[in-house]
Amino acid sequence: MTEGVLKHQRIARVLAREIHSGALKPGSKLPGEHALTRRFAVSRTTVRQALDELSKQGLISTHAGVGSFVTFDGHLLDNQLGWTRALADQGARITTEVLRLEAVRDPGLAGELGLEGHDFMALDRLRILPGGAPVALERSRVPLLPALAEVPARGLVDGSLTRTLAAAGIRATHGDEWASVTRLDADEAALLRRGEGDVFLRTRRVSRGPEGDVVEHVTSLLDPARFELHLGFEEPAR
Repeated sequence: MTEGVLKHQRIARVLAREIHSGALKPGSKLPGEHALTRRFAVSRTTVRQALDELSKQGLISTHAGVGSFVTFDGHLLDNQLGWTRALADQGARITTEVLRLEAVRDPGLAGELGLEGHDFMALDRLRILPGGAPVALERSRVPLLPALAEVPARGLVDGSLTRTLAAAGIRATHGDEWASVTRLDADEAALLRRGEGDVFLRTRRVSRGPEGDVVEHVTSLLDPARFELHLGFEEPAR
């Protein structure tokens, strides 16, 4: 490996860390090539190689005559806040379209979750960008406890499932989530305005309360151009 390659990779790693940490904000303009050559004391060719590396990683998008802009939007979302609030906190102007809010019976899901009751509150929603493009389809199923019996007819509190559950004294404290890749079926493709068979990220989450009781089962289909899976880790104590 040549010294030049080592230099541009080192610069790319430094800038990538600044992007991930938020020091370089999503949508902000990177310093120009001349400023970067002075900062890192390298040639303009090395800087361009570093920017090309960042572009390949999906962290920036370079436009001729304009500059390089941070496009990485992989900030962690706090699901406990609810999707709309979590996305809004990241500056995403997302609207929500409720497709379904009703009481249903689902013995299969009840058996899968180990529940005696078969009644659920079904809530299906689309998350939509300002231009009208849907970026997520989520299907929530909440055990239909007495405190939630009127919700399908009355509606959600402030349009939020999280607030509705909180008003009923229901709170999720922990759970499990799985992620996989799936292809959209015909109905999903129609709702998301995509092609049948398009690849989407699929997540499945089971949220539980303090005593381990099931609070919510939700499956989400997420546009992979907007969402990504983030895995954290730490070195075990030695």
